[in-house]
Amino acid sequence: MIIALNKFPGFQVATKPLFDWFDSDGIAAIIDQVGDVESLRRAPMSQVNREKQRLLSQEIEFIDNPRFYESGAGERLFDVAIDLQRTSESKRSFGEGLPTHLDRLCTASLLSPENEPLLFERMNFLLCMAEQCRKRLAYTKTVVQEIDRIHWLLALAAWHRDRIIEANLRLVFSIVKKFVNPMNTFDDLLADGMLALIRAVEKFDYSRGFRFSTYATQVVRRNSYQLVVQRQTDDSRLVVGLDEAGIAESGVPREPFMSEQRWHSLRARLGELLDMLDRREKLIIRARFSIGPHSKVQTLQAIASRLGISKERVRQIESRAIAKLQEMAAGAEVPELTGV
Repeated sequence: MIIALNKFPGFQVATKPLFDWFDSDGIAAIIDQVGDVESLRRAPMSQVNREKQRLLSQEIEFIDNPRFYESGAGERLFDVAIDLQRTSESKRSFGEGLPTHLDRLCTASLLSPENEPLLFERMNFLLCMAEQCRKRLAYTKTVVQEIDRIHWLLALAAWHRDRIIEANLRLVFSIVKKFVNPMNTFDDLLADGMLALIRAVEKFDYSRGFRFSTYATQVVRRNSYQLVVQRQTDDSRLVVGLDEAGIAESGVPREPFMSEQRWHSLRARLGELLDMLDRREKLIIRARFSIGPHSKVQTLQAIASRLGISKERVRQIESRAIAKLQEMAAGAEVPELTGV
């Protein structure tokens, strides 16, 4: 099946010499799955100019390879369609016991040693072509056509990326479930692990000859470990910070040690209390007590500059947030926070 270039926005006959490979069977096999790609052919010039400036402001990242610049590179990569079969219900066992919405994610087959590097090479080649088009935006007279080309190339690259991600979701499931504990639910770890998987796909250099699963395992495992450790550190800082802020002022001595079960329970309650603050309150408390991404305690002035408000206003919001935490901690009957 051959697709005519003029059927798609941005791929009129005038652009055919640049993308001869777009007529290939490999593109024809996936074009319907990519879906609709927005064209700016009928958009007002103000929208076109905004999109042009957006694209010019940021490079399109990809893993470069000398083979992308060889004559006939596109034809070589897209000469044949890739057969990506779904795993049949009778052969699939990994998803057993998972919730339905997660079980459906296990239908993609594992990639063969032949298909995996081809998908990676195609994805990065498409991103490379999109970056070349992006650079031409600075001087081309056919801005709309160039933007439409970029949109199509990025959509095709995303299709290849998603196939790689689908085929490796089992890997994420198997890793993150080992880190589940009372403070880190499977859903939270899975969401974070999938983001780590996406980053791994974007950074993997297929040309080195390693299987992606080897690289992805290290990335996802390290990410899950860091998430668990960071949350434990955050909660420790919050206990100390709230104590110093006056939340435990009764003077009643605390037990020098607490059981592991009690510590896990306290950590869970701390996270719940913090989540009950509004966005600005949460941001200020995290920044003032060095919680989360803040490695150092931030000054009132630094936070004020970030939020575009006065230093006194930051102080007021901080006081209000601490008062809320005091009240919620008392209602939750957490003696380590209230001192009662």
